[in-house]
Amino acid sequence: MKVILNQDVLELGEEGDIKEVADGYARNFLFPKKMAVAHTKQNLALLEHRRGEIETRKETKRQDAKGLKERLEAEEIKFSVPAGENGKLFGSVSNAMVGSELEKRGYQIDKKRIEVPDHTIRSAGNFKVRIRLYEKEEAIVKVVVEGVVESHVGRKEASASHKESRARKEAAAPAAPVEAEAKAAPAEAPAPQSEA
Repeated sequence: MKVILNQDVLELGEEGDIKEVADGYARNFLFPKKMAVAHTKQNLALLEHRRGEIETRKETKRQDAKGLKERLEAEEIKFSVPAGENGKLFGSVSNAMVGSELEKRGYQIDKKRIEVPDHTIRSAGNFKVRIRLYEKEEAIVKVVVEGVVESHVGRKEASASHKESRARKEAAAPAAPVEAEAKAAPAEAPAPQSEA
């Protein structure tokens, strides 16, 4: 089915483009969200009438993308992630994490536009993450992943010192006599009944 895009649709096209798509994709996704309209003579005439303003918007987006590219490429994003001694991460760095870090710095970028090498970063090192901006404009952002190694010795020592301090506290606490536990509060005596 041929459709005319009302707005930019990631990995499909830009506003004003005429695209061939599956019928179900058009009816169930594009049309309900008003992202596209059917390719008809009437809609084509409307498109031609709006062509000038669409081109103006596209030119603005191109200029914005160039400025954004320069700012993004000046950024360096650092992550500190727990890792083994070989540098392999316990977890990974994803496009959502990169997007979240960029958002903290004031950039609003859809995570679908962020391409992390091999979908996720699973080892420490320096990486280049590609961000698709507009048309063929892309930015390459430097991502530094530092593996934070927790030594097993340090964990064992911390665990041993915790056990020692707990043992000292228990030894210092006065021993509660067993009788004290058995004694309960005295039961209330029944109130004397008055004879009437």
